[in-house]
Amino acid sequence: MLAQAAGLAVLAAISPTALLVAAVYLGSARPRQTLLCYLIGAVLMSAVMGAVVLVLLRSGGFSLPRHRTPRYELRLILGILLVLAGLVLARRKPKPPDPDKPQGGLVARLIASPAPYTAFLAGVLIFAPGITFIAAIQVVATAKATLEQTVAALAVIVVINVALVWLALIGYLVAPGPTTRRLVAFNAWLRRNGRLILAAAMAVAGLIVAINGLTGLIS
Repeated sequence: MLAQAAGLAVLAAISPTALLVAAVYLGSARPRQTLLCYLIGAVLMSAVMGAVVLVLLRSGGFSLPRHRTPRYELRLILGILLVLAGLVLARRKPKPPDPDKPQGGLVARLIASPAPYTAFLAGVLIFAPGITFIAAIQVVATAKATLEQTVAALAVIVVINVALVWLALIGYLVAPGPTTRRLVAFNAWLRRNGRLILAAAMAVAGLIVAINGLTGLIS
């Protein structure tokens, strides 16, 4: 259970947007406080939404033996949705930026003026749960596990899901200059290739979950 959930959480953690915002905050006037608030918002959103999805699935009885078939059907559906989302993302061509139209959106406005409170809000918005994160929670919710094991698995998923943020923060605290330079360089590479990487990650995660669900239904 934990290995599969952690693997899906790693795929969920791949977020060019999350890394881009972290790089912006490292270049702000108060990088430590700003990045820390960003991390707090990300952890809060991940933990709350993870717990909500977990409770909803558990309240539906998907972890019970008599609901084994619905449980595998749910995994199959989630897997198919992930594969389709990955294919759509891979085929979609990003629109070139219009120099006459500034970038809009709430997140863009939040990172335009870096501050601890706007960083907290950005963490909450950016780490709203996606399909891969929900799939990781679903693995835990439908497993036959004790309360302690469930809480520990949920904590692991949350920690992995926000790994890009806390790794950036720890790196900055240890070596500010090199971390900032490497993060900016890596972010530039990820922005060039992030769409295809994310699409491939979603497709791989979808195949894993769909095969697991199909195998369970057949057996």
